[in-house]
Amino acid sequence: MPDRQEKFWFHAKRHGYGWGLPARWQGWIVMLVYIGLVIMAALFLPGYASLAVMLVLTAMLVIVVVFTGEKPAKWRWGRD
Repeated sequence: MPDRQEKFWFHAKRHGYGWGLPARWQGWIVMLVYIGLVIMAALFLPGYASLAVMLVLTAMLVIVVVFTGEKPAKWRWGRD
């Protein structure tokens, strides 16, 4: 039976708050799509429209990471 930790898309950070780099291919796809859409918004949309789209995309990324990340977000000092 696979370990539960293998199912997480994003590792929890060892130091600090939140999550770090993706742990599985699904997480990498999410990050690449996010980066691609942010770059496209910056290149093809004017000023405040690109900022609004980037804020929405970032909120969507945070929601995905909250549901697929390793642990709930909290401050970590590296001792666990």
